[in-house]
Amino acid sequence: MILFCKKSIAMVMIGIGLYARVMKHAEAAMACLAVDPAILLIVVGALMFLITFCGCIGSLRENICLLQTFSICLTLIFLLQLVAGVLGFVFSDKARSKVSEIIDSAIVHYRDDLDLQNLIDYGQKEFSCCGGISYKDWSHNMYFNCTVENPSRERCSVPYSCCLRSKEKVINTMCGHGMQDLDYLAAKDYIYTNGCIDKLVNWIHSNLFLLGGVALGFAIPQLVGILLSQILINQIKDQIELQKYNSQHRADPWY
Repeated sequence: MILFCKKSIAMVMIGIGLYARVMKHAEAAMACLAVDPAILLIVVGALMFLITFCGCIGSLRENICLLQTFSICLTLIFLLQLVAGVLGFVFSDKARSKVSEIIDSAIVHYRDDLDLQNLIDYGQKEFSCCGGISYKDWSHNMYFNCTVENPSRERCSVPYSCCLRSKEKVINTMCGHGMQDLDYLAAKDYIYTNGCIDKLVNWIHSNLFLLGGVALGFAIPQLVGILLSQILINQIKDQIELQKYNSQHRADPWY
């Protein structure tokens, strides 16, 4: 039942990811391939589908090969998660640098991908931040760039998601206009000036128990799946040995 649910979730993720990819313009989609949320959905969904397919069909057909594949894949995923967690903790500076690169790349392609744009806007609203290191990081985007040669109407601006929350029902999408021309003290009256990386790090430090619980919630089903698949494999092998013994005993009563 659990494997069937996971398989259904995987198919839904693949469907959503494929729909998002098809609905995008080809040039814009290829430009931001590395930071496209639709690609992440497709890849994760495909992996989940293949792994759960091996586990589901292997258990129904009592196929040792598929069950071994299922067990090995779960073991590899568990070890990769464990290694990633340890490396992220030990090499926190390098992990921070990598996150900074990903955020900078996302900022560059902000206007190229609507899904990515919505994701960034959601993150900046939730964490009350703007840009990676600071709000001036938005100058890396060609539309918000502060160079004199930039003809964009959004020159030296920041997205509206950087603006301080207002009680007004109508959202002023131009509230970030010209904010990069202001210094920190002047800009903080209108927008969030702190970068999202520091906010994210602070959030992680203050929610370590929550993240640990989430990690444990992912790890326990994987360990249970590995254990149950190995138990089933051993039972199948025992049944095969018993059938061989019975067939040989019937063929030769003195055996």
